[in-house]
Formats: sequence, C-alpha cells, structure tokens
Amino acid sequence: MCTTEDNEAEDREGVLCDEGLQYYSDALRGRTPATECPACLLDLGLVQRLPDGSLAAIPPRLAAGARLDHLEDVIEEKRTALATLRASINRAQDAYLESYGKGESHLIRAVRGQEAISATLSAAVHACQQELLTAQPGGGRPQELLDKALESDLEAIGRGVAQRTIYQHTIRTHQPTLTYAERISQAGGEVRTLDEVFDRLIVCDRKIAFIPDPGSERRDTALAVEHPGVVRYLVGLFDHAWQRAQPLRKFPSSRLPPLLTDEVRRTILRHMVNGHTDEAIASRLGMSPRSVSNHMRWAAELFGSRSRAQLAYLIGKSGFLDTVPD
Repeated sequence: MCTTEDNEAEDREGVLCDEGLQYYSDALRGRTPATECPACLLDLGLVQRLPDGSLAAIPPRLAAGARLDHLEDVIEEKRTALATLRASINRAQDAYLESYGKGESHLIRAVRGQEAISATLSAAVHACQQELLTAQPGGGRPQELLDKALESDLEAIGRGVAQRTIYQHTIRTHQPTLTYAERISQAGGEVRTLDEVFDRLIVCDRKIAFIPDPGSERRDTALAVEHPGVVRYLVGLFDHAWQRAQPLRKFPSSRLPPLLTDEVRRTILRHMVNGHTDEAIASRLGMSPRSVSNHMRWAAELFGSRSRAQLAYLIGKSGFLDTVPD
C-alpha cells in the first residue's frame, strides 16, 4: 500500500498503486474494503471524505478535472518561461555578436586566462551532442586534469558523443594517462598516439574549435573558432593526423614496444640533427630532458661519436633516419 511519505515524493506524484486500484474497485461495487484507504486515492481525489466521516468513490473524470487543469496551468507557465528564456538568450547573443563589430570577426574570438579557458571548454564539451575531437600534445597530463576530463568525457560518451583523442607516443609510459585512456576506450571512445609535434586542438560537433593563440607568449590565450571554413580545415588536419597515428592498446609492461621505441628515437635524433637542444626536444615531445639525454647517449654509443656535432654528422651519413623499421 502507498504511504503518505510515498505520496509526497516527487517521483510518486499522481501514481495509483495496485492496492489503491483494488480499494477503488471494491468501493464502486458497494463492497466494504477491508483495508484502510490508500493515500493515493485521496491525493488523486478518486475517494473523498464526506462530512459524516465516511468515504465515497468519485467518478474519475470528475476527480481528475481540477488536478488536470492545475497541471496544464503549470505546463503553460513552463512553456512561457522557456520562451522568455530563449528570447533573452537570443538578445544576449545579438549583443555578443555586435560587440565584435560587423563582418566575420566574431567567428574567431580570444578567450583569455586559464580559468576562462577552462570554463569555456567545459561548457562546449557539455553542449557537445555528436562528436568530440581532441589533440593533446605534451606527454602525460596531471592527475587532477585527467580526473576532471574523465568525468566530463564519460558523460559525453554516455549521451552518444563519438570521441577521438590523439596523444604523443610518450604517454604510453605515463600510467595516469594510460588509465584515463583505458577508461575512455572501454566506454566507446578511441585513443591513438603520434610521434610528431602538433598543437592542441579541440573540436565540438564540427561547429566550434579551440586552438592556442600563437601570438600569446604566456600560453594563456585560446582562440574559439566558429568560422565554418576554418573549422572544416582544422578537422581535416585532425583526420590527417588520425590516419598516421597508432591505436593505443594495452601492453603487458609499462615499457614502450620496440617499434615505438625506434620511432621515438628517430624523432628525437631528427630534431637533434635539425639543431634543437635536449630541452627543446623534450618540450616538443612532451617528455623529460633526462629521457631525451638517455636516447642521445644510446645513439652516441651506437655510432661511436664523441660530440653532438659528430653524432649529427654520423647519423646523416649513415642514412639511419631514412630507413623505416620493420
């Protein structure tokens, strides 16, 4: 039997329980119910208490009239509130676009400050309905960022958003990022890694893209791009990188498999031959300078070089960077 507490609960409002239906049926047939009147019948008005204290069954259409009228009034109020909200948002959108002047300048806008960038990205991801593309350079990400991203990304995948993410190869030895990638993959997302240097990119529903502002030295400014042509161009760059990237699979150990080790070394040595320092290479590939130095030491021993310049010469002469590992 339903109780007063059940009846007061929002998710029980307007529900006729089985015991209530049986009580109502017995009352209509003139049978004296053996149980106490369920609260749902009184709440729905199907049974009303008379002045003498007795109970009487009321025809459903009569009982429902006032209640249905009330609900229709509530629905109409909600519709009016929704229309008002939409009108207010449209007015704000017009003012927002006007603030950027005429033409298409409003389709590419700057978002300044890490907190503002984080809030804007979060809002975009939550509004995403179909597809989320993400390119995350720089190696492993901090645990707190991964935890925050995991919650919003799983929620997006849960509502049917197709998600593809590209990292650099170096995340394959970063356990927190691997754990995040595994959870995303299990939920239906896709994760791949690439040995190349690329910029950060986030695209939501192929309607809005976020990229770093190349003119910002402090890296605290992002560009929100809504120009359809530019967004299509950025999606094309992502798809091209995606085709070259390798799927992230679970490996039996935390070490890179031989093929990826060779690819990482070739990338490091290619940057070294082009004149980059260990620190610059580490920054570009999202790894520590110590790891870069270890790869350089391996190459120096392999080629028998005594200096960086000699190593670059010997690598170039050997054709090592021109060969492709099996």
